[in-house]
Amino acid sequence: MIGVIQKNFGFGTMRLPMIGDQVDLDQVCQMVDEFIQAGFNYFDTAHGYIGGLSEKAVRHCLTDRYPRDAYLLTDKLSEPYFDKEEEVEPYVREMLSICGVSYFDNLLMHAQNRNNYKKFQRCRAYETCFELKKKGLIRHLGISFHDSADVLEQILKDHPEVEFVQLQINYLDWEDPGVQSRKTYEVCERYGKQIIIMEPVKGGQLANLPEQARTEFDKVRRCSDAGYALRFCASYPNVMMVLSGMSNIEQMQDNIRTMKDFEPLTDAEKEQVWKVRDIIRQQRVIPCTACRYCIEGCPKQIPIPDLFSCANARALQKPVDFRAEYNRFVENKGRASDCIKCGKCEHICPQHLEIRSLLEKISRQFDR
Repeated sequence: MIGVIQKNFGFGTMRLPMIGDQVDLDQVCQMVDEFIQAGFNYFDTAHGYIGGLSEKAVRHCLTDRYPRDAYLLTDKLSEPYFDKEEEVEPYVREMLSICGVSYFDNLLMHAQNRNNYKKFQRCRAYETCFELKKKGLIRHLGISFHDSADVLEQILKDHPEVEFVQLQINYLDWEDPGVQSRKTYEVCERYGKQIIIMEPVKGGQLANLPEQARTEFDKVRRCSDAGYALRFCASYPNVMMVLSGMSNIEQMQDNIRTMKDFEPLTDAEKEQVWKVRDIIRQQRVIPCTACRYCIEGCPKQIPIPDLFSCANARALQKPVDFRAEYNRFVENKGRASDCIKCGKCEHICPQHLEIRSLLEKISRQFDR
């Protein structure tokens, strides 16, 4: 349906390795080479990832170095970059130019939810992109989704021509009432839509488990903690692709070991997965995936995901100087106490976090 996918594992480029505020292009080239040599070929980017650097890295490390039939490339139509129908096609053409390709194998209507879907409808974004498909600029059209199951069902009713859906699924969110992983998965099943999974390791949270949780996996250990998160997702029958946003070569090598000769979870392993999930929930960590969408619109430039990581490390009693880490993150940026409660971050947060109240708590912990 979306081209000749090699195996079932995709390279997400939202969390590439960095040197300061620039992408570590040498390391990304190495990662791309190892990924393709392992037999995988699916790459995912978006115009706003890493402040616009992701698409440029994709061109430098992938499309300028490999023939077009060696990979499948997915990009996304994101809400901030168009305001009316006639701006959609130029925006898609700009992304094609930046990525250095003449067509996208897949284009996603990005981060669909009940609010931005209204804008996509008003701007006839779906209709315009299906016209671009006829022109050969797009091979396949899907959506990425962050909202409740009823909203997804409405979109698929309105646009049955959508070919596949990208969902946030991981074992921590499977029954989460905000994310609704299981419920949205079941909507896709009912409508006959295959699924691409994003955030299988929940922004790294499921690769860095508390010791008590790691001990549960040790009882059945066959792969890394991140490997169990990937295998949980890939074990579901309607899943055609699991994306992983890898931040260094070591993460990629670990993921490749898990997915190259993929084996579904056994019943015993799945039982341990649920035990691990319950342990993580008891820790009361903030379920942020560090997508960093919240930072783009913050008038005070508060590094929200970084502050959440400090709070989580403190909650998990990790051996870190929490206050020093906090002060490093807020140097020349906004502190938690600088929040003016405008709510822009909450409007865009895919995890539906109550960011303003969380920042209040973090301010009490770290700003005094």
